[in-house]
Amino acid sequence: MKKILIGSYVLIIIGVIFGIGNSGIFDSKNSKAIASGEKVYNKNCLICHGENGKGEGSYAGTALNNQHFLSSVSDKDLYNSVKYGREGTAMPAYGPRLTENELVNLTAFMRNWQTKELEFNVPKTISGDPGRGLKQYNVYCLNCHGEAGAGKIKMGTALSNPQYLKFTTDKQIWIATAYGREETRMGPSLKGLEGVRQLKKQDISDIISYIRSIKENKEPPNDYLKP
Repeated sequence: MKKILIGSYVLIIIGVIFGIGNSGIFDSKNSKAIASGEKVYNKNCLICHGENGKGEGSYAGTALNNQHFLSSVSDKDLYNSVKYGREGTAMPAYGPRLTENELVNLTAFMRNWQTKELEFNVPKTISGDPGRGLKQYNVYCLNCHGEAGAGKIKMGTALSNPQYLKFTTDKQIWIATAYGREETRMGPSLKGLEGVRQLKKQDISDIISYIRSIKENKEPPNDYLKP
């Protein structure tokens, strides 16, 4: 009986070790990438995006450490945002400033903030009326995101920015509008969620269609910081 118990304990310990080994917790390669990415972040990003990535930096910066955001973007999206930046805003293109390895490590560091994977109920086809979307935008979005999506410092992303529109899908914009970003000014807008704005799914699709129709404005807002 004693031998059976000892054998059972051994099997349990082996199982635990095997489980941990396959969980990626001690993945030295990823750990090294995250540690290296943190150094890159602290040197280049902390001043705007904050020590905790919550957008609490001294200057304007998007909240990157956000579960809604991280659940809606891929590693490639994070990589592109850093590499190509946002022309005309305080977010420069880091492609010429960082090595490929530094960009990859920084992406790994930002991804490490994700603690859960959220699921979103998004229409299969996002199509709407830009004219109606303009009216909805002016009522619900203009105050923070500015006229024609120009953006406002410390308040709302520049939605008409060419890099934003190029590297952000309609689905991602829809999710950001509908579900918002927790612990930020951007609350949920979808009807049924705990937000001040109670928009129907089609209302949000109309707004997305309007955002896509905005012609590129190459004149940055006066209140945006220099890169």
